Amino acid sequence: MTQLSVNINKIALLRNSRGRNYPDVCAFAERFLQLGADGITLHPRPDQRHARYADVAELHAVTSAHGKELNVEGYPTAEFIEVVRRARPAQCTLVPDSPDQLTSDHGWDLVRDAGMLRPVIAALNDDGIRVSLFVDVNNPLLPLARELGAQRVELYTEPYAETFGSARSAQVLEQFRVAAALAGEAGLGVNAGHDLSLENLADFLSIPDILEVSIGHALIVECLELGMPAVLARYGALVAGR
Repeated sequence: MTQLSVNINKIALLRNSRGRNYPDVCAFAERFLQLGADGITLHPRPDQRHARYADVAELHAVTSAHGKELNVEGYPTAEFIEVVRRARPAQCTLVPDSPDQLTSDHGWDLVRDAGMLRPVIAALNDDGIRVSLFVDVNNPLLPLARELGAQRVELYTEPYAETFGSARSAQVLEQFRVAAALAGEAGLGVNAGHDLSLENLADFLSIPDILEVSIGHALIVECLELGMPAVLARYGALVAGR
């Protein structure tokens, strides 16, 4: 069954906008877990405009208390890697973001970036941290992620979300199906994330063996509209295939 990891960056963004610990990111993480989320994701950026480096250890304590996983996403700067290695979350998803980037919008070049990624992945693995690499659906070199030492890839799903419901929807979904199969044949687990939502998730999960979906922006908006219990119940049914 696919695991749902709730990305709580938008909760952190609200907190930071007022300069005090309200809303409390850890309290919201705990609530999401109580309502059935399988894990928590956060993506601290160098300017810490939403998730902060200090959140990593605190959220690791929350997820560990619930027997759930913390997934920390980010670009592998020395500071980021130090924070992750100190906290030792279950998973670290490495993302090729520039420091001023608004949001993630592309995957790694696994050939060009191999020299930088290989030692970082080895260090994380040495600490027992599972590594996932953020990748584009049309990358034919996905198997290289396994050679670099990663255990998983995360498929960047904005192209799927952008075309959902259009004449191209089936074609793009098939591209993701092929990419997931290619990764699986290489011994990689497959995660997915970016702009997945209650509206488009069911069709995406027709792809077999998606291990985890990380959903933040849409889920938080849906919680504002429908309430947390209703939204988490609906996501729980989707990932369970009901």
